[in-house]
Amino acid sequence: MIHAIDHVVILVHDLATAMDDYAALGFTVTPGGVHADGATHNALVAFADGSYLELIAFRREAPDHIWWRYVAEGEGLIDVALLPDAIDDDVTAARMRGLDMTGPFSGGRERPDGVRIAWKTARPATPDLPFLCGDVTPRDLRVPTGAARLHPNGVTGIARVLVATRDPAVSAARYRALLGIEGTTVAAGVSFELGASAIVLTALNERHRREGPCALELRGGASVDLDPAITHGVPIRLGT
Repeated sequence: MIHAIDHVVILVHDLATAMDDYAALGFTVTPGGVHADGATHNALVAFADGSYLELIAFRREAPDHIWWRYVAEGEGLIDVALLPDAIDDDVTAARMRGLDMTGPFSGGRERPDGVRIAWKTARPATPDLPFLCGDVTPRDLRVPTGAARLHPNGVTGIARVLVATRDPAVSAARYRALLGIEGTTVAAGVSFELGASAIVLTALNERHRREGPCALELRGGASVDLDPAITHGVPIRLGT
């Protein structure tokens, strides 16, 4: 069963700069390490609810990488991962409900302390849908715990991820196939609840660059919209 938002992916040009900027916004930022293919490295902003923000940057040109196509667009929110209980079973169930998916594929990275971690991912065919990220090694090796989840700005987790889509009704049908649950109609569009968080499908318009995740609402902290110049292009609202 897919039961939670695992993380959101934020593409940045320079990882060290992005880490400093997110720290200046009151987030505790933890270095993540280099991914197994050597093309990317990351840092994590882990929350008390178990989800996290992944700041990711390319270390070299990588035209075959799934996220390389976003580099030309500039920095910003590019993807969402969901956490499955058993990724192989969840992919099989989604396919039985009619959804086209690829994977699971093996992935991993080496942390700065030398610990190697491994996971599996699976991905639907359309950009309005999130991918799945299931752990092979224990999750607390991949996702920081303890003091890393405490933030001076008071944020405790992801409340909502807004996803822009050309046709929310069509996308909602795909989400039902992926998740095996019904969505709820809300003012912004269609909401799919995953634990204490939600993914909200909203109509694509001129404010959005493309289909896919377009904004974050984080739980906790003072009610404020963060400066996109400092969040590296991501619309983020605190205090939801």
